[in-house]
Amino acid sequence: MKQILIASTSTVHGSGYLDYLLDALKIHFKNVDTILFVPYARPGGMSHKEYTAVVQLAFSKIDKTVKGLHEFENPIEAIKNAKGIFTGGGNTFVLVDQLYKANIFDALKSVIESGTPYVGTSAGSNICGLTIGTSNDMPIAYPKSFQTLGVVPFNINPHYLDPDPSSTHMGETRETRIQEFHHFNSQPVIGLREGSYLEVLGSKITLKGPLNARIFEKNKTPYELSPETDVSGLN
Repeated sequence: MKQILIASTSTVHGSGYLDYLLDALKIHFKNVDTILFVPYARPGGMSHKEYTAVVQLAFSKIDKTVKGLHEFENPIEAIKNAKGIFTGGGNTFVLVDQLYKANIFDALKSVIESGTPYVGTSAGSNICGLTIGTSNDMPIAYPKSFQTLGVVPFNINPHYLDPDPSSTHMGETRETRIQEFHHFNSQPVIGLREGSYLEVLGSKITLKGPLNARIFEKNKTPYELSPETDVSGLN
């Protein structure tokens, strides 16, 4: 049975790294002592070691040990043997490029679908969808494919921002960008606002957190879903 948390962000305004998710993480990883961390997204270009240290500090608050994937000689075997996995945010294109170069996608998809608890934030959430075509990140790396894990039947748009009617910015809104995506692609997109996340238990997908999510389907008017809504039928 799949056990996945797909979070918009690792840090909400006014709190520390993963603080807002710690209660959910404690339950999600209740049977896990050591969590395998995938540091490849490298926010701000930080090293894998530095990023892993940040994550270890957060997980120490719920008495968990973190090991970075870069510490293992054979990353595929590390994934297959992991009791729990976390992939953090950063640049989605960098993350996907590194996952493809290490030939990790098949192993990661397999263990997630077999029930290994997985958590993704931001870039780590993007890769749970069908593609990274709705990422907000600049393509600073060039992965061989935009196709990702597909452990949920739609795309994610983390950090979803609503249009600000008082703004003087004349560029495209997030909603406009996603509607442009639907001129060329058919899969639904869930816009996750900061502090929101999806809980996947088996075939059931539930919106969690304090805020609504914005749902985009091709040739339909975007609409809102409230927390605790079952979104399993979105495909």
